[in-house]
Amino acid sequence: MSSCELSRVVITGCGIVSALGMSREKLYQSLLVGNSAVRVMTEWKLRGATGELLAAPVEVSRERLLSLDRKLRRSMAPVAIFAALAAGNAIAESGLSAEDLAACEAGCAIGSTLGSPSAIFETMLLFDKNGLESLPSQQFFKSVSHTAAFNVANAYGLNGALLAPCSACASGLQSIGLAYDEIRLGRQTIMLAGGADEATPAVAGTFEQLFALAHPASGQAAEAAIRPFDAERCGLACGEGAGIFVLEERNHALRRGARILAEIRGYATNASGRQTSQSDAGAIERCLRSGLREAGLQPEDIHYINAHATGTRQGDAAEAVALRNVFGAGVPVSSLKAQLGHTMGASGALEMAVVLEMSRNRLLLPTANLENPDEACAGLDLLRQPRRTSLKYFIKDCFAFGGINAVLVGEVPSDNEG
Repeated sequence: MSSCELSRVVITGCGIVSALGMSREKLYQSLLVGNSAVRVMTEWKLRGATGELLAAPVEVSRERLLSLDRKLRRSMAPVAIFAALAAGNAIAESGLSAEDLAACEAGCAIGSTLGSPSAIFETMLLFDKNGLESLPSQQFFKSVSHTAAFNVANAYGLNGALLAPCSACASGLQSIGLAYDEIRLGRQTIMLAGGADEATPAVAGTFEQLFALAHPASGQAAEAAIRPFDAERCGLACGEGAGIFVLEERNHALRRGARILAEIRGYATNASGRQTSQSDAGAIERCLRSGLREAGLQPEDIHYINAHATGTRQGDAAEAVALRNVFGAGVPVSSLKAQLGHTMGASGALEMAVVLEMSRNRLLLPTANLENPDEACAGLDLLRQPRRTSLKYFIKDCFAFGGINAVLVGEVPSDNEG
């Protein structure tokens, strides 16, 4: 490859861990029939909370947990466990063997919001109560911001680039973008990429302090409280899980006869440069246009947008303004967070995995609980019912505290290129 050529980057495997299924097929079907993982966390006790805390927790079976090597589990908190399980499923689908991964430049880029908030909190409690001597030797490795990334690398023998964006709710999508750049620039042949995150009382409490956590209205079920784009939306619920993709240089994938699930056509990320906790419509719009420009596409080429839309008043409105300015009402838009919760650093990858299933089934999923679209979100083709359609070009976007925006443009092949 000459210095001016860029490699094409494809997805050949995808694994997930979610509150509504441990495969993207099961997750998709669960979303399709209207299931929701959001519930009242009666087991969470948080001093100062103004009401019941909602979340969408993941339950990992003992069988799945024991599938991970015991020596590796010693350094794994839930965030790393989620990532390692999802990565294993992604590798299996890709058809790559351990020998394949060892024979080329293969690395990973896996992001999260904090590393493991549960391990960090546990460390603080142990240290405060009993001092340094009480800390297990592996506690640091469970806590660090790159715990998911290095544990996945160790679990699957990856000795290439190891990257771990820690950029709140944009972490997973930024990880995919960084992996895409590593491959198209010729530095790596294969990258495991995506995000993982945990829902904990402390994380939920942060959103509570920012007036962004949803609480059910009187007589309202927990699963009806999260309402992206709706006039009655009142906030989000924390979710957790992981989404991991196998990204691969296209020619390498074709030579080994791999099935191509999608191709990454463009990626962009930017900052508002002026916001801490509020989304900025202008910065989001610039990011969307940059992603389209890199992909060589026009707004009218896009067939579907999987929105970040968490259910907060300001965030959904800012995103809607940006989407309207770029796409008008010409592209179907929906959010999955009413059912999955906001899986934070995992959300970009986990939700993009569902988009691949939408394409395979030729059926777009709507935004659950969207009954009365807010005027501030008008001018978009907001999906309120499943829609039968072919999907080729799609956009997944994510926005995060600190004014961080990320946009990925993907193409799903019309037939199997493998």
